[in-house]
Amino acid sequence: MAKLSQDDLLAQFESLTLIELSDFVKAFEEKFDVKAAAPVAAAAAGGAAVVVEEEVQDEFDVILTGAGEKKIQVIKVVRELTSLGLKEAKDLVDGAPKPVVEKVAKEAAEKAAESLKAAGASVEVK
Repeated sequence: MAKLSQDDLLAQFESLTLIELSDFVKAFEEKFDVKAAAPVAAAAAGGAAVVVEEEVQDEFDVILTGAGEKKIQVIKVVRELTSLGLKEAKDLVDGAPKPVVEKVAKEAAEKAAESLKAAGASVEVK
């Protein structure tokens, strides 16, 4: 039997129906003890490229990880950012690590983090 080139093989596969191609893949998997799940999916899709969308994070949380040495300044900034009362803001700062603002835009999260860092706190943006 003459050896077929890759182009010859592709030409032969082009002439097959999807059912014939599926049967061929099953026989190939049995003969060589392999799985060809991804190529079958691509062949069934007509050879079209599959585009995978990456999720873009649009909501961020600003988490206070430590108050630092200027705890009173940090409490003031927390009150400005959250409109919490004095006691609630103090409890939040004392209970660090705690989220200060949640599910905000990237710009707002960065601004809040900068304000807290300027007051002496250690902050994490997730």
